[in-house]
Amino acid sequence: MTTYIINRGIGKPIEFRGLKAQYILYAGATLIADFLLFVALYLCHINSWICVVLSFGSGAMGISLLYRRSRKYGEYGWARKSAGKNTPKALCCRSYKLFINLKTNACHSY
Repeated sequence: MTTYIINRGIGKPIEFRGLKAQYILYAGATLIADFLLFVALYLCHINSWICVVLSFGSGAMGISLLYRRSRKYGEYGWARKSAGKNTPKALCCRSYKLFINLKTNACHSY
């Protein structure tokens, strides 16, 4: 029985064989989706060798993509990059009343 070591320092993300943090979960989801692809192809009566090649190829491509993104973006970089696409480049305010209300509400304590 092989024992795998999970590196975990204080304040550091979980790392397993080069995959960091949420990428471990993404790798598990990739393998489950790969297995479901194999089952679906097999149930469609496609030749079993074609099923194996397609599922192995898609799984290897998905895992290699995850390793590449884990190395490039790190623990939270990919999520930050995708969230950064949804932020506006500039905010436009055409009324000064927002700032007056901001000042009067800032002194109000509950």
